[in-house]
Parts: sequence; structure tokens; C-alpha cells
Amino acid sequence: MAKITLDNLAHSYVPQPQGEDDYALKELNHDWNDGEAYALLGASGCGKSTLLNIISGLLHPSHGRILFDGQDVTQAPTAERNIAQVFQFPVVYDTMTVRDNLAFPLRNRGRDESYVAERVQEIARMIGMEAELDRKARGLTADAKQKISLGRGMVRKDVNALLFDEPLTVIDPHMKWELRTQLKQLHHDFGHTMIYVTHDQTEALTFADKVVVMYDGRVVQIGTPQELFERPAHTFVGYFIGSPGMNLFDAEVDGRTGRIGGAEVDLGAVHETGRGRLQIGVRPEFVALRAGGAGVPARVRRVEDVGRHKIVRLDVGGTPASAILPEHETVPAGVDRVVFDPAGINVYENDWRVEPARRGREAA
Repeated sequence: MAKITLDNLAHSYVPQPQGEDDYALKELNHDWNDGEAYALLGASGCGKSTLLNIISGLLHPSHGRILFDGQDVTQAPTAERNIAQVFQFPVVYDTMTVRDNLAFPLRNRGRDESYVAERVQEIARMIGMEAELDRKARGLTADAKQKISLGRGMVRKDVNALLFDEPLTVIDPHMKWELRTQLKQLHHDFGHTMIYVTHDQTEALTFADKVVVMYDGRVVQIGTPQELFERPAHTFVGYFIGSPGMNLFDAEVDGRTGRIGGAEVDLGAVHETGRGRLQIGVRPEFVALRAGGAGVPARVRRVEDVGRHKIVRLDVGGTPASAILPEHETVPAGVDRVVFDPAGINVYENDWRVEPARRGREAA
């Protein structure tokens, strides 16, 4: 296992990049700790796979360095980095049996056959393929082949890191849950450094110790699922994490008071802002519906009952928004206002979160 350091790392597919917009991966400086499980999360084209391929050695960065435990491996080929990588689509040897596919990485490194047999049996049990060990891979389904790829990536205990690039795309939904659970168990048992690329927030949040959210070639936040939910560092994080995502309202901010369309909002803390575009971010869980009285004018557009709760779709001064109600509650008659719990409010300037100067009673 290894601590992975990204030192002034950036990459452009343009031969002579002239500016930041020419970089698919904008400059990164991060340490990823030895033995932790990370998920690289973001929309298609945000730079996730580019970063993963640089870490694995399949792609050489335009500038900067990759270090494993302080050793510069930027020029080292993939084979010398001692990593295992599982790709979006299955890569297996069709003429080999499942057993031989799983054994290949160990035999290629001269491991004793008794150890190979024991380890192959263990991995086959984890991926649910004990009954297919002696079948040729050629006749298997795509999801079965991907399970072989996952197993082959996990079969070695001595790798510096396990890298997964959208590995569950071809797996059926029920098996996805099982394999994510097994990957977490593997991480718990052996402490591999794991990096898991996905565009699916559920996969990221249920797999990783820390989620690395990428947007437009840049890492915009690294944090635990709770940190990403409660304090999104960038408006994209608030929008992308959560279902529904965070509500965003153009606003004016004056100390502890915000104004949305002329209505005042208690921000719960003093925020010192500049002259950039200001927005107030509130997750649907912190939006309450009111009929008359104080609050921000709003109109109910529709109600969606999703079983465990209700999603109330709103129009707030021309801005689409959402509120969440517990399943047992009904939408009050005559709703024409929304109020926000100050504990769930975030303020953003030019898309980046403004850290409160003071909180709670200290700001009063």
C-alpha cells in the first residue's frame, strides 16, 4: 500500500496549451493517505479517468509529479508501480478458465501453487463464482467477465493501490450492491489504498472513506459523505450530491442577513463577502413550508411521493426549488412561503463557499 501524492500535477491533450481552458486536468496538489478508500466522483468529461490513468502510468502528465510514499514514479512504467487496475469494460483471457484468469497475476509473479489455489478460491467465493471456476471465460456474460476482472484486481495482497475505473457499469443492480459491499470488506480486511472512479453518487458515498469531487478538470472538494452533504465547498458539490440536490438562490448578503427577491433570510452567522455573484444554498431537508407570515414567497408546483418521503417541487421567485417532507406529513393548505433552517444554510461567492466569520449566538 502507498500514500499517493499529486505534486503540481496537470494534463492537457493539446500539444501546446495556451491557458487553463486547454487543460483537461487542472493543477492538483493533494495527498491521498495510505490505506484509505477514495472515490473520484463527477460528471462525464470532468477529468476522473485522466487522473486515474496518470496515477496508473497509462498516461504521462503534461507537468507535475506522482509520488508513491515519497518516491517519484512519474517516469515509471505501469508494471513498476505495483498497482492493479480494473476498467469499465471487462478485460479477461477468453481462452482461459475462470480459475486461470484469477490465478494469472499470482503465477506471473512466481507465487507458490498452494498459495495461488487458496487465494483463487477465496476470491472466487467473494465474487460468487466458485461454481464457474473451471469454465472457459469465452462463454460467460459481460457481468460475469467483469466479476473476473474485479477478482483479478483483488487477488494480490501486495499492491500499492487498487484502481477501479467505473467497474460496475455492466453489472446488474443487485450484484452492484453485493460487489461494493465485498470491496469495502476487502478494504477493511487488507487495508489496500483504493481509488474508485464513478459518476454515480450512491456508489461513491457507499464505497469510500473520502469522496474526491471533480468538476471541469479540478478537484473542488475532498471529504467524507457527511462533509459533502452538510458543507459543500462548491455549488457543483451541492447540486451533484443529494437527491434532490441543493437549492441555490441568487441573493444579497449583508453580514448575518440574506435577501432573496426582497425577502430577508437569517443566515445564522456573519458572512463577509466581496463583489462576486452571491448565492444562498439550502438542501431540501432544511426547507419548511408555510402559509402566510414571514418567509420567502413560493408556489407549490407539484408533489412527488417516493415512498420514504415526499418531494415538494416549488417555484421560488422564478427559481425551481425542492423541499422534503416526511412520508406521514401532508402539504399544508395555502402554502405561499418557505423558511430555511439557518443550520442548513451555506453562502457562496462565485460558486465557492464562504466560511462564516462567526456562528450561532456569537454572531447575534
